[in-house]
Amino acid sequence: MAAITAAMVKELREMTGAGMMDCKKALSETDGNMDEAVEVLRKSGAAKAEKKASRIAAEGICRIACDGNKAVVAEVNSETDFVAKNEVFQEFVQKVADSALASGLQGGKDGEDVEALLEKDGLKDLLVEKTAKIGEKLSVRRFERVEADCVATYIHGGGRIGVLVAAKTPDTGDAIKEALTNIAMQVAALSPKFISQKDVDQAFLEHEKEIIKAQIENDPKEAAKPDKVKEGMIMGRINKEMKEYCLLDQVYVKAEDGKQSVAKYLESVNKDLVIEKFIRFEVGEGMEKKNEDFAAEVAAQMNA
Repeated sequence: MAAITAAMVKELREMTGAGMMDCKKALSETDGNMDEAVEVLRKSGAAKAEKKASRIAAEGICRIACDGNKAVVAEVNSETDFVAKNEVFQEFVQKVADSALASGLQGGKDGEDVEALLEKDGLKDLLVEKTAKIGEKLSVRRFERVEADCVATYIHGGGRIGVLVAAKTPDTGDAIKEALTNIAMQVAALSPKFISQKDVDQAFLEHEKEIIKAQIENDPKEAAKPDKVKEGMIMGRINKEMKEYCLLDQVYVKAEDGKQSVAKYLESVNKDLVIEKFIRFEVGEGMEKKNEDFAAEVAAQMNA
């Protein structure tokens, strides 16, 4: 029997996206024949998909589908960053985004409409098939749609962050599209929570005030100040935070003077240009993640 090396396992995994132990087993069964090992993985994989359901899938990528003034950003998770770079996985994520756009479903940041989407275009069966082939738990986490006069899209870091920006505008020329693309990059870089201060949720505002108040009370020097002074300190810090949390109040990242706000930048492009909505997905945000050491994993499995 041919010796199964780590290099062979790595090559088969890169070819198929299958799990490392599955690759090693397939190579052992086929005496190191790479083509036959691929067929073994294809034939044996589907039955194993359900066993992966309890694993943590917090890596992955975002992909965007766009058609004129409509666009969708979708996030699909895998267990490892290695698989997120796999072409088979990336094609599947794009299929999810394309199907979401065609479906007319709205989606949402918390996974709304995902189950309904999986019923479209055979996605549920395709998810099982890709899970089996790749050898890791895959999960369609969320998608969201925008539709407006003009829509800009931006993918950062190979899909680590996906952004959509929707705007109301009487002009959809190149200057407007360039400006909105710049804003999409701003959203990716500085992660605002709201468009403007009028959009700030009151509950969020009160929560932030309570945090700042607690910080003041925990500082002996600040806690000793009169209540009126402390109230002014709270409002001052809140106003500073809002300039970070609200997109239009943020300093525009490309501002030559380092001071121009996003609002002033947009006004300089077209005074009638209004941001209606932005969506920012970052892979795995808010999810539990596990530490990966691929080199150590390969060594451990090959020595097993």
